Amino acid sequence: MANRLAEIQEVADFISARVKIKPEIGLILGSGLGVLAEEIEDAVKIDFSEIPHFPVSTVEGHAGKLVVGSLNGKQVAAMQGRFHFYEGYSMQQVTFPVYVMRQLGIHSIIITNACGGMNRSFSPGDLMIIADHINLTGSNPLIGKNLEEFGPRFPDMSTAYTPEYRQLARQKARELGITIQEGVYTGISGPTYMTPAELIMLARLGGDAVGMSTVPEVIAARHVGMKVLGISCVTDMAIGEELEPLTHEQVVEVANRTRPRFIQLVTSVLKEMKPE
Repeated sequence: MANRLAEIQEVADFISARVKIKPEIGLILGSGLGVLAEEIEDAVKIDFSEIPHFPVSTVEGHAGKLVVGSLNGKQVAAMQGRFHFYEGYSMQQVTFPVYVMRQLGIHSIIITNACGGMNRSFSPGDLMIIADHINLTGSNPLIGKNLEEFGPRFPDMSTAYTPEYRQLARQKARELGITIQEGVYTGISGPTYMTPAELIMLARLGGDAVGMSTVPEVIAARHVGMKVLGISCVTDMAIGEELEPLTHEQVVEVANRTRPRFIQLVTSVLKEMKPE
């Protein structure tokens, strides 16, 4: 545990030495959504492979860079890509960047993903504010000795997704004329897409969308006291009774088409995010 704390501090020091600003908001950008990082001004880009103790993203649509700079008046640190449990990384490795962000002084985080829509009122290309999640990954990043320096042994998850940030996202979507959905994200381990029977089960459990990320990072963010906004891009319909074959390339292609609305919404919300 002492080693993990030392590693977190080492990485925070490494990043601080490379950048001139103190980031206040973190972004984790999922499949096909990393283009938002290209909007960051005065950007310092660091490959994940250069950062001590960082895993390397191995999935198409994840550039594998940390981008630090200014975005719509806020100082940000954006992960252009993320790490997944299904890549063979431990939950502690998947969430390691969240602890580094907190050590850098980041108070809030926007976590995005590409997902399958299980709610029949959704359509491919929709953006969904995450209201809550169901953790069906089979694990939890807080298993093991607790990092007392960062948070409690038993973190409260009753408002895992910060209500005021969700309200702000709804308000900005209305102002921008962007149709927005809101629902429950079901996190699975992957890497296989779900069978029809599994999707029917998840929908009956209360899931509106399904994906292979986000839940571990949100748990870690709440552990360290960060405020969280989760936004999903619905790239396909994952309805068990009507399931069609799906590829990762299709997922990335739909996420790419959604870029303009996604960038508009996130940058608009970002401008008014506050730590209080």
